[in-house]
Amino acid sequence: MPFSLNSEQKQTVLWLAVGLVLAALLVKLGPVLAPFIAAGVLAYALNPTTDWLSSRQVGKVRMPRVLAVVIVMLLLLAAILALVLVVLPVMQKQIPLLQEQLPYALSRLNAALAPKLQELGIRVRLDGIGIKRIVSQYFATSGDEIWSTLLASAKVGGIAMLGWLATLSLIPVALFYLLLDWHAVVARMHNLIPRRWVGRATGFGKDVDGLLAQYLRGQLAVMLILAVYYSAALAIAGFDVAVPVGILTGILIFIPYLGFGLGLVLALIAAILQFEGLHGLLLVAGIYGTGQVIEGFFLTPRLVGERIGLPPLAVIFALLAFGHLFGFVGVLLALPASAIVAVAFRHLRTHYINSSFYRQT
Repeated sequence: MPFSLNSEQKQTVLWLAVGLVLAALLVKLGPVLAPFIAAGVLAYALNPTTDWLSSRQVGKVRMPRVLAVVIVMLLLLAAILALVLVVLPVMQKQIPLLQEQLPYALSRLNAALAPKLQELGIRVRLDGIGIKRIVSQYFATSGDEIWSTLLASAKVGGIAMLGWLATLSLIPVALFYLLLDWHAVVARMHNLIPRRWVGRATGFGKDVDGLLAQYLRGQLAVMLILAVYYSAALAIAGFDVAVPVGILTGILIFIPYLGFGLGLVLALIAAILQFEGLHGLLLVAGIYGTGQVIEGFFLTPRLVGERIGLPPLAVIFALLAFGHLFGFVGVLLALPASAIVAVAFRHLRTHYINSSFYRQT
């Protein structure tokens, strides 16, 4: 007897095929969708504040939602500007000092390392004159190749920079319209769900929403604790720029590598300018090494992982796996994505336990 599908099964196969084609198209359009995905994440995080503002009374009428959206976006812009204003004074103060102190730092480095290198048979000067000589010799032997490489890199980098600027300029536009029409967008997505799956999809969405809210609270707690730790540790060590560098490191810690790396570089520059010898560098290494251990093995697994129902080992695996699969963006979204996957597996397990396939003896 030939295999045949009834009308309902044909409809199911058709719409599943359409869904797979749309999913493949979205994957193909990944770079184009990046600003819209970023705006969607921001809109999800900022929508509760927008709802709260739009429910307030302005005189005898409720605040228009468009005004609430404008206020929320201005607050977000003010927070970003405040972060920039924390960094700029430090950079303006340290860069001229670095230019002034760099020759002395290189001379100290040469005095400390050159004799030990000579004992190993390596004769090199690490002060300003020696480094200039090495650079000039290198450019003299392979100058044409270096210049062609630099020009090619500048061209590629310029195109990439234009792409980043275009992406950044689209994010606030998309964010404005998503915040303005957030509930309408959610309602349209809800209406697209097949009616037989509405109950399960709604329950799944509520579980994911609760987990992501806990993730955001846990991540904010990690940022606050690390900002206090780095500021206090650098202040106790005697760094003049302890507070701005510590706050910057803690606030940006949610972006893997960037917050820690930028704070570490600023602290190392401050150590070179402020302390003699290797004393300051060792202090920075101890403070930031301890901070990484505290964050990676205690704060993130306990304050973030436990809130979203993931054990510490699963948090570490998620960071490594998503980073390997999707690079920097994967590391950034590893924990919230893992929370969604965990909810999906929980619902799948419940469905499996209640199925006749499992219960049949």
